[in-house]
Amino acid sequence: MSAPKPPPAPIRWLRTIRLVAYGLAALLAVGTGATLWLRHDAGIEQRLGGMAVPPSVSIGGPFTLTDHTGAAVTETSYRGRLMLIFFGFTHCPDVCPTELQVIAEVLDALGEDAARVAPLFVTVDPERDTPEALARYVELFDPRIIGLTGTPEQIATVARAYRVYYAKVHPPDATEYTMDHSSFVYLMDAEGRFAGLFRHGAPAAEIAAAIRAQLRRPGV
Repeated sequence: MSAPKPPPAPIRWLRTIRLVAYGLAALLAVGTGATLWLRHDAGIEQRLGGMAVPPSVSIGGPFTLTDHTGAAVTETSYRGRLMLIFFGFTHCPDVCPTELQVIAEVLDALGEDAARVAPLFVTVDPERDTPEALARYVELFDPRIIGLTGTPEQIATVARAYRVYYAKVHPPDATEYTMDHSSFVYLMDAEGRFAGLFRHGAPAAEIAAAIRAQLRRPGV
């Protein structure tokens, strides 16, 4: 089966705006009727890297998934390494390839320090993204990227923990469904705690700088 063709540029541009809006909504919505906010405080952004979120927003948590080799993994499988996490799917025509290319550039920029980072690509489309499909896909960008899948329930659990929006969409003129999803890149420290959040389009240099800052922290 051939990969879906990318939509025309104006449609891709509008879709990117929609995904950013969905992602912000997913991050801001907490509980019933409660809304939290993202702020642009330079000091906090420098400390966390990327976007700043208030301390009351919990991001991250336990998960049980399957990596692209078929091995069962949890968040503790990557303890002692920073986790750089992106949620997407292998049939994604635009946002996911762009972000995975950025992650590959981040790893290259880090040099030997890249070994201290676990770059994770978590699918939001477990129906199609088997370990085998993920293995083929991440290899296109960088063999160091780890593809993660699971049951629909496992994916829902990790998506809730990271406040990820995703939904199956059936375009009227398409033969296959696609996925809408938020498009943030998450940085977690060596103990699995939230350390940074980056918008879609954040340059590799910005993410690499935040990672280096984390690696310089005492005890890392």
